Amino acid sequence: MNHDETGHILIVDDQQAICYALQRFLVSEGFEVDTASSGEKALSMLSQHPVHVVVMDIAMPGMDGLATLARIKESYPAVQVILMTAFSSTERAIEAMKQGAFDFLLKPFDNAHLLKVINDALQSGRMLADLVFDGQEQTDGAEDRIVGASRKMLEVFKQIGKTAPSDTTVLIQGETGTGKELVARALYKHGLRTRKPFLAINCSAIPDTLLESELFGHEKGAFTGATVRHPGKFEQCHGGTIFLDEIGDLPLPLQGKLLRVLQDGSFQRVGGIETLRVDVRIIAATHCDLADMVRKKSFREDLFYRLNVISIALPPLRERQEDISELCVYFIRKYNQLFNKNIRSIASESLERLRNHTWPGNVRELENVIQKAVLLATDNSLELLLSVSDGHACCFQSLQSCNRLVDDFIERLFANNLPCSLPDIIQQIETGMVTKSLSLTGQNQVQAARLLGIARNTLRKKLLESSSGLPE
Repeated sequence: MNHDETGHILIVDDQQAICYALQRFLVSEGFEVDTASSGEKALSMLSQHPVHVVVMDIAMPGMDGLATLARIKESYPAVQVILMTAFSSTERAIEAMKQGAFDFLLKPFDNAHLLKVINDALQSGRMLADLVFDGQEQTDGAEDRIVGASRKMLEVFKQIGKTAPSDTTVLIQGETGTGKELVARALYKHGLRTRKPFLAINCSAIPDTLLESELFGHEKGAFTGATVRHPGKFEQCHGGTIFLDEIGDLPLPLQGKLLRVLQDGSFQRVGGIETLRVDVRIIAATHCDLADMVRKKSFREDLFYRLNVISIALPPLRERQEDISELCVYFIRKYNQLFNKNIRSIASESLERLRNHTWPGNVRELENVIQKAVLLATDNSLELLLSVSDGHACCFQSLQSCNRLVDDFIERLFANNLPCSLPDIIQQIETGMVTKSLSLTGQNQVQAARLLGIARNTLRKKLLESSSGLPE
């Protein structure tokens, strides 16, 4: 059998006859194979040589298979572990999968089946190694990555690895800010259509009156202002992958058109009579409970089942707090490069506050906090620059400090009987914050808007309303 890439397999069993038989078979299939007679020896070998897949017995003297599995997943998250046992136990199988085992085999097993499982594990492991953030790796800031090695995120990576090579429709579910688009891009990157276009469209960000034209295109004269034929996203993405974010906000009339695309790839442009056909992979995402929307008749049941072929659920950040340290390292490096800073550390007290925060905005909220802290830092540490209040993340100054400054300003204003106009004062403060944020970010409106905690369009509107207008 041909393999895309030679894998290094480690067989762990206290019965030498089994180790020998499996080693002989797998070597004949082109693999590099080592053996170990105990969990302790397996961990020692893993620390010395790269291993892609571990095939390990559960019942061993000393450190058993489950205990060894836990140690492997903690230290080598990209290594895939296949457990085997001579005893049929549903509970042990469930526990093994919960702890991160790739598969669970009951002895005796067919060699052909073992070979298939190993090849699947190798493919998944290669993708996982590319997806999991390496704490020593430098990011060039060119492409955001999924960061985390917690058990819940490893399960997500495993799902990505298994799902990416197919053309199956995928529904990504998770709260706002959990990284749904990053998962969609990972599915695309490791999929069969990576040489074709990837287009993302946020169904909640486009007015209902324009969304149909944006997705399906329109003919010349279809509506006022339609002076030319316009191909929609589905036409533009022919052969590639389209990511429909916030699919729960898709209006009911458009849900029917999307259902038809999922069924046979056909649709009509707005104002057209010609039926067009496209070949696209659809990945959808939502923060809504679509099943509940189906019950409330606000989302089509048939569309829900068409979308929900494979579902990937992203955990909120509060359920994977062990990833916060790695996320902080990743974002500090990212914004060090963007802002030409050299932050080397974050105070342990600040890190503890971050771990204890509930993060309603999830990873996006954490990124904003780190971005502001790096931007405003004056030395090589984020110590004292980062704090988290009960309900909101804030940077550099607490709300209490800000309130004291405002109180002092108001007292001076009234004590000196200075003429004041509340709208004028608010306008001056707002203009000052906008100007300063643009200055700090080198006139980058996207970064300035994020620093202010507003949308870019809101920032542009404020610039247009101000006397300075839009910067060149």
